[in-house]
Amino acid sequence: MGDSVLGLIITQELYQKFPNLDESRLSPLRSGVVNTKALAVIARQLSLGTYVRIGKGEESSGGRDKNSILADSLEALVGAIYLEHGLISTTQKVLEWFSPLIESANAQGAGIDGKTALQELAAARGLSVPEYEIEEFGPDHDKSFTAVVLLSHERFAAGSGKSKREAEQVAAKFALEVLESRHS
Repeated sequence: MGDSVLGLIITQELYQKFPNLDESRLSPLRSGVVNTKALAVIARQLSLGTYVRIGKGEESSGGRDKNSILADSLEALVGAIYLEHGLISTTQKVLEWFSPLIESANAQGAGIDGKTALQELAAARGLSVPEYEIEEFGPDHDKSFTAVVLLSHERFAAGSGKSKREAEQVAAKFALEVLESRHS
């Protein structure tokens, strides 16, 4: 139940906070805020791991600090607050915990990936569709990739990563930063 209550509260907050974003932007933004890793971060801030009852095997393998256990524990806590105090009190508590994360996720573009954001900016400014030049390095078992964005006859800084997609995302973000700085 806690995951549903949490999802409702965060979705409503995002909808109210960013009324001009359509579903294609709100949904990934929500996923950037309500995911196992993000929930675990908040659970750690609340020291929830110290209150979790776990078996000896889980205890010996560091279960009190596992993302999945912490995320589940936070969802359970949200559910318990909801059952005990209702939606209004639960909303206040959840937003107290999640507001910095919501602001951070929006500022970092969690609502949209770099390649999509670059493509949308290019279209809005009448530029060409971004193209990517990819190079790969290293042996098959340890490849790394670099990507360079080509956009309207301009080359931008190379991005690198352990996959083509990661390198393209980094390169797209570099290009996006340059283009956004030109119109700020």
